[in-house]
Amino acid sequence: MSKRYALALAAALAVLVASRAVGATTWQSLAGAQSFDEAIQVEAFLPNELWVHVGDSITWTFPADEVHTVTFLKPGQVRPSNGAGCPGTTPDQSNFDGSACVNSGSLLEGRTYTVNFPTGGNFKVVCLVHANMTGAIHVLEQSEALPYQQTFYDDQAYTQRAGLLKDGAIQLGLLRARAQQNPGYQVNAGSGEIVATGGGSHTVSVYRFTPESIVVNVGDTVEWTNLDPVTAHTVTFGTEPSGPLQPPSAGVTADSDGARHAMFASPTDSLHSGFLVAAPQDRIGLAQANLAVARFRVTFTTPGTFDYICALHDEVGMTGQVIVHQARR
Repeated sequence: MSKRYALALAAALAVLVASRAVGATTWQSLAGAQSFDEAIQVEAFLPNELWVHVGDSITWTFPADEVHTVTFLKPGQVRPSNGAGCPGTTPDQSNFDGSACVNSGSLLEGRTYTVNFPTGGNFKVVCLVHANMTGAIHVLEQSEALPYQQTFYDDQAYTQRAGLLKDGAIQLGLLRARAQQNPGYQVNAGSGEIVATGGGSHTVSVYRFTPESIVVNVGDTVEWTNLDPVTAHTVTFGTEPSGPLQPPSAGVTADSDGARHAMFASPTDSLHSGFLVAAPQDRIGLAQANLAVARFRVTFTTPGTFDYICALHDEVGMTGQVIVHQARR
């Protein structure tokens, strides 16, 4: 091969690569959404199924105040249990072809993260913080026609977001109405639902205690129950644990039905429930899951105003209060 021919071939290849780069498309998707007051959190990729070409990219925007990740694990890779990454994070504009994991890390409040797809394939995208927040990316060859354009995905994202927020608002309204109609000693520590799609699953969660304030007498026991199918919450009085949020505080015991129980005496003391969370769904071929620890009971032995939070979600307003009166004789 002559030097002149080699140079011409190199120049032609450079033009071809440049033309492909210019022709590449950056698609847009959302990672999460929320209601105006942050009470309802949409744990979903919107939309969660996209068809793109080899060489294209997808940029995910994180509009909510609840953290999410955009993560592509290698086929067969064990999912991390603590959201720590795959491990760690990878830079913005990382390439994913299935040979090594890609992870945005926990992002929120308008941040963005872009992943490039240099090879064809069907890839699963997950959030490491929320187990049922999943989606699918289909990367087609350049010769294959794409079924949809960005305007379709924008419309789909808007419709899915609106529907999930409406579901969450209905749940929150029903929980508040029930608490007003039947005042007692029960508090709902969150609620939610999982919605299946062709590309994975969405979750919508209510990040509120209902009722947010409850009045009881000395000696009464208040029970918190997490009604969310996947998202964990805590009931935390006083100082948040400086380390991991699991296990619960020292002195928390288990009742005969498995619920956690504590005696609590002073508004200046600290008490922590540990994670209250539903058991994972049973799957064929895997060991049956144990019953969940989704309930926490506290018996109040002195009067006072006891403020508490969900240590995972207090930044989006998940707080509550127990007012304990001295019982009249």
